[in-house]
Amino acid sequence: MNIEGIGPIDPISKLTKGHKTQQTPKTGEKDSINISSDAKTMGEVYRIAEQVKAADDIRWDRVEEVKRKLQDPNYINDTVVDDLADSMMKLFDIT
Repeated sequence: MNIEGIGPIDPISKLTKGHKTQQTPKTGEKDSINISSDAKTMGEVYRIAEQVKAADDIRWDRVEEVKRKLQDPNYINDTVVDDLADSMMKLFDIT
C-alpha cells in the first residue's frame, strides 16, 4: 500500500521561494535638493529664536553694574535725576 500526501509538507516554502529582486540601473547622477530663500530665512529665524529662548532673561552683569553705580554717592546727582525724569516723561508721553 502506498499513501500519497495531498501537498508538500511545508506549503509555506513554496511561497518563500520568491523571485530575485531586480536592481535598478545606476544613472551616475547624485541626489540633490534645492532650498528656497524663504526656507533659509525661516531656518535662520528659528535658529535665532532658539538662541533667544536659551539666553538668560536677566542680564546679571548689567544688574551688578547698576548696583555699583547706585552705591556710589557721587553717582546720584541732579543731572541723573533730571535725565531719569525726562526719560520717564517721554516713556509715558507726558509733556
